[in-house]
Amino acid sequence: QVQLVESGGGLVQAGGSLRLSCVASGSIFDINAMGWYRQAPGKQRELVATITTGTSTNYADSVKGRFTISRDNAKNTVSLQMNSLKPEDTAVYYCNAKRNIISYWGKGTLVTVSS
Repeated sequence: QVQLVESGGGLVQAGGSLRLSCVASGSIFDINAMGWYRQAPGKQRELVATITTGTSTNYADSVKGRFTISRDNAKNTVSLQMNSLKPEDTAVYYCNAKRNIISYWGKGTLVTVSS
């Protein structure tokens, strides 16, 4: 089992920045990818950004150039720096970890961007 705990969400004005963090614990020795997903009200959960153990990254087109994902393997954390936030970035952000074929999820942290 892998436990994921997110932090860093909150309310910010459009154009502002937030940094999300996720700490992994438990059976983390063979996690091969971590990432962030988000779900806005009435919408499906969507990928925001992922990063592999080898630090290869992937971003949704909607966040490219604004968001940066990073990983600290020594601290078992993955972070998401979000700049130039827009109202359409408002969502619950979920941390994800993939261990073999199993996907683990955190409980989510709410990000609200006001216009």
